[in-house]
Amino acid sequence: MISVCIPTYNGEKYIYDQLISILSQISDCDEIIISDDSSTDNTLSIIRGIDDPRIHIYSDNHFHSPVYNIENAIRHANGEYIFLSDQDDIWIDNKVSIMMSYLKEYDCVVSDAIVVDSNLTTIYPSFFKLRNSGVGILKNIIKNSYVGCCMAFRSSLLTKIIPFPRNIPMHDIWIGLNAEKYGKSIFIDDRLIMYRRHSNNASVTAEKSNNSLFRKMKMRLYIVRALIFRK
Repeated sequence: MISVCIPTYNGEKYIYDQLISILSQISDCDEIIISDDSSTDNTLSIIRGIDDPRIHIYSDNHFHSPVYNIENAIRHANGEYIFLSDQDDIWIDNKVSIMMSYLKEYDCVVSDAIVVDSNLTTIYPSFFKLRNSGVGILKNIIKNSYVGCCMAFRSSLLTKIIPFPRNIPMHDIWIGLNAEKYGKSIFIDDRLIMYRRHSNNASVTAEKSNNSLFRKMKMRLYIVRALIFRK
């Protein structure tokens, strides 16, 4: 069983197309877990309007954080394989089948992505080349190349991942580093999503960070400490 976990917040502009691109690839026994962080637009009505029993909505949350919103979605996942998704991307047709072929051998799989703008015009043809993506705990502590919307992992990692530590900068680096510590990760060259970047994105993964050097070092220390002391 596959669980696709999506954190939503005021995503009415793109959520329909994203869900349709996912639903067309999963089976009747799979599920999509929506954790909504108190959207004030039509996000939930659009999702409910799709009227698909595979979609399970957990609403009325007040996390005010994409990190703990996705954690809530993951907590409700029932599948053996967990796919992470943003609310505003597009999954390319063979994403699930390709990633599942690697999940037979690996605990965590990260695909490449085509970085696009709000109109799906290509900005960067390869996210991997943009970020020099690849495995390596030290490498990803120095410069993280794990990106949540490109990741899928086995549920056997959940006992190490959940609960998220407080103060981690983003969920993807935490999941990725734990996957490397306790299992096997792989970055595959297949470009399996259209990774949409626009003014309302919750993260700035494909852009240059505005954080100061001090804040960057502080965030990395939080991650390293949490990784060392997680039992």
